[in-house]
Amino acid sequence: MNLLDLTGRTAIVTGAGQGVGRAIAEHLSAHGARVAVNDYVAGRAEAVAGAIRAAGGTAIAVPGDVTELSAVMALADRAVGELGPVDVLVNNAGNAGAATSKVTQRPFWETDPAEWDAFIGVNLLGPLNCARAVLPAMVEAGRGGRLITIISDAGRVGEPGLEAYSAAKAGAAGLTRALARTLGRFEITANCIAIAATRTPATERWVADEEHVKKMLRNYVIRRIGEPDEIAAMATFLASSAAGWITGQTYPVNGGFSFNL
Repeated sequence: MNLLDLTGRTAIVTGAGQGVGRAIAEHLSAHGARVAVNDYVAGRAEAVAGAIRAAGGTAIAVPGDVTELSAVMALADRAVGELGPVDVLVNNAGNAGAATSKVTQRPFWETDPAEWDAFIGVNLLGPLNCARAVLPAMVEAGRGGRLITIISDAGRVGEPGLEAYSAAKAGAAGLTRALARTLGRFEITANCIAIAATRTPATERWVADEEHVKKMLRNYVIRRIGEPDEIAAMATFLASSAAGWITGQTYPVNGGFSFNL
């Protein structure tokens, strides 16, 4: 028996147009899931869905901004209509979402709420909106399910210069733990994956700075940058039958940047 087999299951992956989200969508598809690929850039979502179909999988693009509940409700309805009841929700959309250009890294006391909103909107309101949109039908279907939220070690240990981001990710982790307690009786699990420095389009600028990377990696037990596929492997495990008795947990996939009990 292949415990990682996701055949017959439908997954929504937010922020899946590139980076970690794309890797998760592709891994879930490779294990048999039907995948709804979300991104706020429609062209990116279409490209990933097309690549999955070209590889023999089943996927559709469901573009939309996760900070808008009405958009999330619409994309969830489309996923159900075209792929079937949602069994797996991966809250991956992160960073500052569509408002990245508004964000600058300065001392917290020099920032203003417009900068906080960019982080709080996508990293905290996004998971709230997605859970609100997907969970009623998942509960009603009575076939269990998986909720997986990608957070950051910034939400676990804090990150100077990224206070709002750290707070939003910590909030998403708290949401996930609360939902785990609410949803357990329905055989729906809820877990987080906490990631650290990972090679994605969002990090390519500073990853190219060898001196910066060398200095940063002194804080990592495994002295290299993480790869999206390594995050996707954990997400696939948590989405599978192998993780059926695991809920309310946060799994660091971080090269040993920080440890967890």
